Amino acid sequence: MAPSAATARRGLVLIALTVAVLAAAIGAVLIEQPGLPREERLSTSDVLRIIGSRIPLVGKAIDVSDIRPAHVNRVLTLRVPRVLLAILVGAALAVAGAVMQSFFQNPMASPYILGIASGASLGATAAFAAGLGAVAGQTAPSVCAFAGAIGVTFLVYALARRGGRINTTLLLLTGIAVGTFAGAVAYLLMFLFTQQTIGQVLAWIMGTLNNCGWRDVAIVGPVTIVGVAFTRMYARDLNVMLMGSETAHHLGVHVERTRLVLLIASSLLTAVAVAAVGIVGFVGLVVPHVMRLIVGPDHRVLIPASILGGALLVLGADVAVRAVFHEQVPLGVLTTLVGCPFFILLLTRREKTFI
Repeated sequence: MAPSAATARRGLVLIALTVAVLAAAIGAVLIEQPGLPREERLSTSDVLRIIGSRIPLVGKAIDVSDIRPAHVNRVLTLRVPRVLLAILVGAALAVAGAVMQSFFQNPMASPYILGIASGASLGATAAFAAGLGAVAGQTAPSVCAFAGAIGVTFLVYALARRGGRINTTLLLLTGIAVGTFAGAVAYLLMFLFTQQTIGQVLAWIMGTLNNCGWRDVAIVGPVTIVGVAFTRMYARDLNVMLMGSETAHHLGVHVERTRLVLLIASSLLTAVAVAAVGIVGFVGLVVPHVMRLIVGPDHRVLIPASILGGALLVLGADVAVRAVFHEQVPLGVLTTLVGCPFFILLLTRREKTFI
């Protein structure tokens, strides 16, 4: 395919993904909970008026006085932040996955490969064990989960660093070992809990957007935006590093520094996403892999495509959780149930390639 044709095709893919994300976001805001009484349901025009009334400059011209305050509150404090958080979490996990797959030059790598998910689980479980959830609400488990994820990341990095260099094989094996250990400790703490507390921990671990609000968006949003933008700045270095460390060094890339920066950025993206909504499986594994097959390995395009693909997957899964399963199926379980067969299908239909 000619370079101009390839560039045009990639541009069309990004436009199509953008339109799909916008459509999914609008649909997610408009969708009503199944079983809701007719008098409690909001029409499409009412929902759009409520949202429009909060848009600067034009919002004052939109009258929503005929809509009950409880309905306005339901849209603005429940639906809108939930949709925004789904977009942010999907983007963070997908970009982190793309970085990890390039870091290890392995399409099987995921954001959780260094034990971040296990560290977050341990932190959240410890918070529930100490009774912090009852004292400080959802904030304490989220903060402890973030601390656990970051703590495990830096422990793995410290153990895998040799002579000022990062050995990727040692980093991978150390991540698996430390993650397994942290997961075992988390399960041990769960075993010592009451049945009620086990249910709370499992609900968090399986991933959910329930009970999320503007506070979560205010925390996850800035970290995700800065982390994604920072990662995009290193797109050229990621492209060069695909050719090998020695080649990248000769082409002017400070390999070790770049690896450390990208490791920190991807770990922060994963940690903040997991701390907010729990473990959402397969997003960081499937989305970058699929986007790489569609747009190619150029990270200048792959990262934006992963942002949109991750947002679309999490948004779609959350809509299904709400509309089809009545919020009885955790978000992380559904993304894994959908992502795993799809990923196996991809592996059986294509030869294993990366670059």
